[in-house]
Amino acid sequence: MNTIQGNEKFNVLLLAIGQALFLTTAVTVMTLSGLVGQRLTPSPELATLPVSAMMLGTLLSTLPASLLMKRIGRRAGFLLGALAGAVGGALSVVAILQGSFWLFTSASLLLGIYQAFAMYYRFAAADAASDAFRSRAISLVLAGGVISAFLGPWNAGLSGALFPAVPDLGPYLVITLLALLALGLLALLRIPGEQTALAETQRPLPQIARQPAFPVAVLAAAVGYAVMIMLMTATPLAMQSAGFSRAEAAFVMQWHVLGMFVPSFFTGSLIARFSVERILLAGALILATSIGIAVSGESLGHFLAALILLGIGWNFLFIGGSTLLTTTHHMSERGKVQGTNDLLVFASVATASFLSGALLHQVGWALLNLAALPFVLLTALATLWLMRRNYRRVPIG
Repeated sequence: MNTIQGNEKFNVLLLAIGQALFLTTAVTVMTLSGLVGQRLTPSPELATLPVSAMMLGTLLSTLPASLLMKRIGRRAGFLLGALAGAVGGALSVVAILQGSFWLFTSASLLLGIYQAFAMYYRFAAADAASDAFRSRAISLVLAGGVISAFLGPWNAGLSGALFPAVPDLGPYLVITLLALLALGLLALLRIPGEQTALAETQRPLPQIARQPAFPVAVLAAAVGYAVMIMLMTATPLAMQSAGFSRAEAAFVMQWHVLGMFVPSFFTGSLIARFSVERILLAGALILATSIGIAVSGESLGHFLAALILLGIGWNFLFIGGSTLLTTTHHMSERGKVQGTNDLLVFASVATASFLSGALLHQVGWALLNLAALPFVLLTALATLWLMRRNYRRVPIG
């Protein structure tokens, strides 16, 4: 038993480090790629296309990545994803040196594929964990994001000094090296039971989706992620309109990222103690509180408090939804179930990210926040419905 526990904790450690390395890439892309695109293209309206290309790469790859890993295993799939990240980083370096906007955009597409595979690190931790450790395993993997809250801004801001003549070069070279490091670490993963799972019979997806927990799990993760992305993306623009500096916006965003990932150290334990449904309700309440603070004023304190709570609410809903989803399927069914879940989640995220700027421009910061409130309330009502059905997490089958 001690050996099994040691193996599951070692797997979680590897996946948490992999999460930190990937999220450093994501923070760098979200911070810099629009600016690099602006410098590389003569058409200002195309400046953010590299960021959109990353989102598109993830959206198109999410379900295929899950189905592929069902056939070749988690470890092989994660290695393929990290390789795509390393190639994407290297091509970004070449594109910057050559001044090629379209090569840079293509490289961002590969980074999106890296993101698609990395989204399954949390489920791999669940696969490798015992029932008692499962929620904490998911939570601890996402806790790797705490490192990226510091490493990401450092890479985006300071590594440009590595090549003063071409300051854009350093951050993308670091991305390449971090993906190669992830490649080496993830090669050490050993997920038990994968081959046995291939021989198990599978239920049709509609039958799995009819379980009461399934739509609630998907809704919680999708709403939590989409609301967080929509409001997070709009925050720097809203703060700029309110007269705050870039440094003040960066300060708020860093605390937001910490709000997203620091709770991961205890969210899994809270789920184990209080139940996943109660944590989902708490997440919805925290998001509603964040919205209430955001619409009540535009001081630095309002932005800071709203964004910290936005991160914590996302954490509870995303980890809670991911944990609830693992109760609805066997290991042999994980490819289609987890793939469908993450496809729906990331489709919501991509839509929210694309709409965020336009909605902020059209209706303003306060109404943008209020527009998210009905979805948060729907999540709370769906969770209460699940609790009223007295759903109990027992072995499925």
